[in-house]
Amino acid sequence: MTDRDKAEQLFRSAVEVVKPAQLMQDNLAINNDELMIAGHTIPLTSFKKLYVIGAGKAAAAMAVAAESILKNHISDGIVTTKNGHGLPTKKIQVIEAAHPVPDEQGMEAVKQTLRLLEKVTHNDIVICLISGGASALWCDVPPGITLPEIQATFDQLIRSGAGIHEVNTVRKHLSGIKGGQLVRYCNRARVFSLIISDVPGDDLAAIASGPTVADPSTFQDAYAILSRYNLLPILPQSIRQYIEKGKEGVITETPKPGDLIFKSTINKIIGNNRIAVEAAAQQAAAMGYHTHLIPQLIIGDAAEEAKKLVASALNYKGPKPVCIIQGGETTVKVTGKGKGGRNQHFVLAALNELNTIQDKSEYDICILSGGTDGTDGPTDATGAVIGRSTLMQVANLKLDIKTYLENQDAYHFLQRTNSLIITGPTQTNVMDLMMAIVP
Repeated sequence: MTDRDKAEQLFRSAVEVVKPAQLMQDNLAINNDELMIAGHTIPLTSFKKLYVIGAGKAAAAMAVAAESILKNHISDGIVTTKNGHGLPTKKIQVIEAAHPVPDEQGMEAVKQTLRLLEKVTHNDIVICLISGGASALWCDVPPGITLPEIQATFDQLIRSGAGIHEVNTVRKHLSGIKGGQLVRYCNRARVFSLIISDVPGDDLAAIASGPTVADPSTFQDAYAILSRYNLLPILPQSIRQYIEKGKEGVITETPKPGDLIFKSTINKIIGNNRIAVEAAAQQAAAMGYHTHLIPQLIIGDAAEEAKKLVASALNYKGPKPVCIIQGGETTVKVTGKGKGGRNQHFVLAALNELNTIQDKSEYDICILSGGTDGTDGPTDATGAVIGRSTLMQVANLKLDIKTYLENQDAYHFLQRTNSLIITGPTQTNVMDLMMAIVP
């Protein structure tokens, strides 16, 4: 087995650890006529009905796990997940919708979710299953704005290079359920959100745009972000006007920390990137590698971060063979017309960096970057893995790495060198894993 094969095996094993089945079992149970949830114990006689709602790329798998644990205690439920991520369920309805740009199905999912919440009373419990992707999958359109205008805005935001915290700050202020506003529809019921984090720092207010979390951001912040990325002149007029009205206080702000509507709401992170990174390290050690974990989450430009990982591998002075592992979520400002995603762009940029080395025979470094959700950008790949053999293919096929990189066409380049990793939907989402193996 080559280092490339081992790197892919490490990635796949780390993803297994953060799948919902195990994460849900650790945080949800029925024992001796008591509901155990997120560290809390609640007698089954202390509430009337239990409802399950949720959204995200892991929502269907979380719903399946919830049904397995709660069985007939569930009164009703509905979750929304990405197209192709649905799973068969018994009591909880699953709706599929588009991601990362929302569609009509996402709007219908919100309508049906709010319709279900109309049945909820203060004597009930609502379990909210949240994972990355919910910001787009749960789509609601403010008054005076159309879905195409929301779609255009989200598309421009994603392409601008803005970080996930910035993107979701804008999303929260173009919604009636994000930024803690979903709790307003829960009719004073006890709300328990079980959350799989896909954002750096596990910021509850940013994950899925925090539908059940107090929102410290403001319309002014959203306006500043749109201005910072020069989006205000190109966005639909209705979007600009809506944000401006919010900034002026004409539109009600999202509920802030300390708001009494959250007094019966518990938010618990049950899975995150760190769990996946540590799982990869344990598996690497079992394979005979020394391990070096980069402690900070990687959140910068994909190409720049790729150069840093290559430099870390080239300059590593510790015991070998070593597997350098890091996690996070890079950004890419889309200017080319090619096909790819941030992980594929990261790997191609790393390959470009390795290609500048004069004597390539001295180095046999393997680089991998993959999204734990199984999809990287609008492609069927989750990421890619390259090594010295890839550089040999580049020479044999006479491929110009820089041309593909500048056109942001990593997918087609990596496809030609058999470097893509394709897992299909993993039913989880804890950002990305990157690693370098130095023999």
